[in-house]
Amino acid sequence: MNEPTPNITEEVNHLAADARALLAATADVAGEKVGEARKRLAAALASGKQIAGQVRDQAVAGAKVADEAVHAHPYQAIAIGVGLGAVLGYLLARRSSGKCE
Repeated sequence: MNEPTPNITEEVNHLAADARALLAATADVAGEKVGEARKRLAAALASGKQIAGQVRDQAVAGAKVADEAVHAHPYQAIAIGVGLGAVLGYLLARRSSGKCE
C-alpha cells in the first residue's frame, strides 16, 4: 500500500525538474505569449510546492494524533483493529464464495 507513494513523489519531482528546465531553456526567448506561459508555469510550480508542503504537514499531524490515540488507548485500538479485520475477512470470504458457485 505504501509502494505508490514513492512513485508519485518521484513523478512529481521529475515534473517539477522538467518545468524548471523548460523555464531555463526559454529564458532568452522573446515574445509576449512565451513570457505569459513562463509566468503561469512559475506560478503553478510555486503553488504546487506550497500545496505539497501543506499536504505533508497535514499527514504528519494526522499521524501524530493517531499515534497519541493508540498510545492513550492501546486495548481499544487493538479491539477496533481486530473487529475491522474480522468484518473485512467475512466480507471477502463471502464475496469469493459467491463467485465459485
